[in-house]
Amino acid sequence: MLEGKKIVLGITGSIAAYKACLIIRGLIKQGAEVQVVITPAGKEFITPITLSALTHKPVVSEFFSGRDGTWNSHVDLGLWADAMLIAPCTASTMGKMANGIADNMLITTYLSMKAPVFIAPAMDLDMYQHPSTQHNMEVLKQYGNTIIEPASGFLASGLEGKGRMEEPENIISVLDQYFDNQEATPLSGKKILITAGPTYERIDPVRFIGNYSSGKMGIALAEECAHRGAEVVLIAGPMSIKTSHRNIQRTDVESCQEMYDAATSHFPNVDAAILCAAVADFKPSAIAEEKIKREHDDLTITLKPTQDIAAKLGKMKRENQHLVAFALETTDEEVNAERKLEKKNADFIVLNSTRIPGTTFQSDNNQITIISSQGKTSFPKKTKKEVAKDIINELEKLF
Repeated sequence: MLEGKKIVLGITGSIAAYKACLIIRGLIKQGAEVQVVITPAGKEFITPITLSALTHKPVVSEFFSGRDGTWNSHVDLGLWADAMLIAPCTASTMGKMANGIADNMLITTYLSMKAPVFIAPAMDLDMYQHPSTQHNMEVLKQYGNTIIEPASGFLASGLEGKGRMEEPENIISVLDQYFDNQEATPLSGKKILITAGPTYERIDPVRFIGNYSSGKMGIALAEECAHRGAEVVLIAGPMSIKTSHRNIQRTDVESCQEMYDAATSHFPNVDAAILCAAVADFKPSAIAEEKIKREHDDLTITLKPTQDIAAKLGKMKRENQHLVAFALETTDEEVNAERKLEKKNADFIVLNSTRIPGTTFQSDNNQITIISSQGKTSFPKKTKKEVAKDIINELEKLF
């Protein structure tokens, strides 16, 4: 599936840089067009002449050509490419990518890249296992990049372990598989609205009514939809999780009213909505303009219902739109979920329960039952990323 694909190959200052030649040969053999961008340190390990001879293209290293002062546009490269592969990628380069330190042509190209980015780390085991390296890798994953981690590597002692760059043929296989999976799916070109995270309902300038939602489930759903070719409109309540997948348009909100306004504004223009957010059902009738002082032994706060986002979108839903709602229950789970299915005019309900240890709020795992008018399907406990796949598989059946 690499025939006709345009690949930017980034090479950094690693002893594994010589393997870039094998990657280039493999990509070109499968019909890809390759443009090399190399760091100054990378040129200490392999010469641009060798790389240029393989790609039949001038190697890009500096912002300006040393010969005639021609400007090398990282923006143009970002628009030209179907994918960017950085192999080998050193710990230093990963740190710069994770923190936006654009001090060379490779990093600026990465920051301008509109296509998916694949990263093949290369370093010794101690560097690979260091918490800062692992943190940077997790950040890069959250940004929508794919880390091609080796199945095995080596230590100075000869023992097997992580760290060594994955073999060229396996790296090429990852790209090949990616483009193979990009064949039209039911979500290709669809626009999906997703709500995620909690809402905060203010009591006074420093206090609020909220819940323990981390937003992990909603983010996993957004990333899965984006990976399958959908354009995602993510409306996110207060959360620390970041995402910058190129197919995700994110709007941050705080209160139920803000989420309601954003959801009802976007819903007419989408093909489906997944309401994963843990929205507060009540809010204070009045918000104090100043911090409430502790002057008495007790305090009474009068609450009123918030806007029902699911019910509103259910009424707005057109015949060609689909609506997925979540139900978090503590008692009579399935009965309450079935009622919600009809009341909200949803296509199906994703039911989860706080009674299952190690799931729902703050957890990396979840255990769900999908309930529709056709029946119910229960799933075992899985990571939220895997649960997202199950939910989106069900959504795809509706298109």
